[in-house]
Amino acid sequence: MAVGHVRVGTGPRRVIALHGWFGAADQWGPFADLIDPARFSYAFLDCRGYGSRRTETGAYTMAEISADALALADALDWPRFSLVGHSMGGMAVQRVYADAPDRVDRLVGISPVSASGFPFDEDGWALFDGAAADPAKRRQIIDLTTGGRLSDYWLDQMVESSTRTSDPAAFGAYLTAWGRTDFADEIKGAAVPALAVAGEHDPALGPAWIADTWCQHYPQAASAVLTDAGHYGMFEAPVRLAGLLEQFLD
Repeated sequence: MAVGHVRVGTGPRRVIALHGWFGAADQWGPFADLIDPARFSYAFLDCRGYGSRRTETGAYTMAEISADALALADALDWPRFSLVGHSMGGMAVQRVYADAPDRVDRLVGISPVSASGFPFDEDGWALFDGAAADPAKRRQIIDLTTGGRLSDYWLDQMVESSTRTSDPAAFGAYLTAWGRTDFADEIKGAAVPALAVAGEHDPALGPAWIADTWCQHYPQAASAVLTDAGHYGMFEAPVRLAGLLEQFLD
């Protein structure tokens, strides 16, 4: 049986999509409805502890996400595919590439965490580390990373979906996985075509971040900025994001 996922489209361009820390396979917002189903086949994976796999336990590491993504590709009979990852998933797609470079056509990171992790200060770590058990901290993080620009209702809906679709223990463990894992030496200089998309209003993983990380790691890197978005481009600027990915992946 294939690893838990959501399938969109039946087109010839095959894409495995890995969600972020606050996401799930069915939590990609309006972006998922804007995929051209005749040109693309997307498989949105649920990481262990999320969505359809909320009760599935594991080590909750980047290596485990990578192994599950490759198992999904095998189950779908996809010998080659491209990868799209948001935030935490933007780090995970790089782990997949490191593990199976001969199977990956293209990489896309949407507000991606670097392959070297994220340099939290003490206060930042305390905030994020407390989010597994405290919905108010989840809300604070989402508000912070979207520039304090979005509606209370949207923030509340994001928190509700996050707490409903993720297991608290898994959610907490993944923070260490994406915050304090470093495999950058395994991907630096890789020749794979790679696109990073950042939101202008993201104070953490914004344009400066991808210039200093993603664009330094991949010689063939391209980058783009969503001028009316923060950390959640799939919700804040879905039409523009879908167009960027369609052009790059096709």
